[in-house]
Amino acid sequence: MKNLLETINETSSYIKDKIDFIPQIGLILGSGLGTLANEIESPIILDYKDIPNFPVSTVEGHEGRLVLGELQGKKVIAMQGRFHYYEGYSMQEVTFPVRVMKALGVEILLVTNACGGMNKELYPGALMIIEDHINFTGDNPLIGHNYEELGPRFPDMSSAYDKVLIKLAEEVGHKLNIETKKGVYVAISGPYYFSRAELRMLRRIGGDTIGMSTVPEVIVARHTGLRVLGISCVTDMAIADEIVSISHEEVVKVANETRPKFIKLIKGIIDEVKL
Repeated sequence: MKNLLETINETSSYIKDKIDFIPQIGLILGSGLGTLANEIESPIILDYKDIPNFPVSTVEGHEGRLVLGELQGKKVIAMQGRFHYYEGYSMQEVTFPVRVMKALGVEILLVTNACGGMNKELYPGALMIIEDHINFTGDNPLIGHNYEELGPRFPDMSSAYDKVLIKLAEEVGHKLNIETKKGVYVAISGPYYFSRAELRMLRRIGGDTIGMSTVPEVIVARHTGLRVLGISCVTDMAIADEIVSISHEEVVKVANETRPKFIKLIKGIIDEVKL
């Protein structure tokens, strides 16, 4: 059986054989947001099912392919669709693409998601820059054997989200007249939308938004030394005393409606980011 290092090497070697450049920025595009990858110039498209050791995304709104090329003058690798713990994948499988991005040469990870808003200052369609997170999934992708070649046994998550990138995102939003909020993202395992009592608990412990992704990838990104910027698209309000029934289709619908300003913001950040 291959170990993690061998698996990463096999997958990254497969991708390197398909490209003639080193990607600088990794993008993980959440529900309804994957069309940003269509903006990538001279794209090289790899279906997940064709990539050695890659899982396959099974969720509506996640196309399931890697797109490599150029965006705003930067070399990028974008995931059109991610993997989720609730699909039955292990945390190591969920975060495997981040390991591969690092092996390919990526320096910055820009991770996005569709989420519920627990803070009353948010609203459907709001874009929230993630300042910090709470891992409420009940698992951790770093459990198990640690390979020092990949990162330290006990990585520090006190500054998981890069302050320079957060400031840049705010400045770009202001310049483009796109309102951005800042807050704490809470990751849960899913696959159900939380009860009122659970939402009250998460709000009281400091959560502003709630979702079923992002944090595992960020943990691994920081373990391996990547700089991270996270942006959430609020698709519904998950306020305990005001909650109304929500479906995944509605989540994707709001994400789609928010897409133009989201794409404009991400492209602006990529254009101005210093590598």
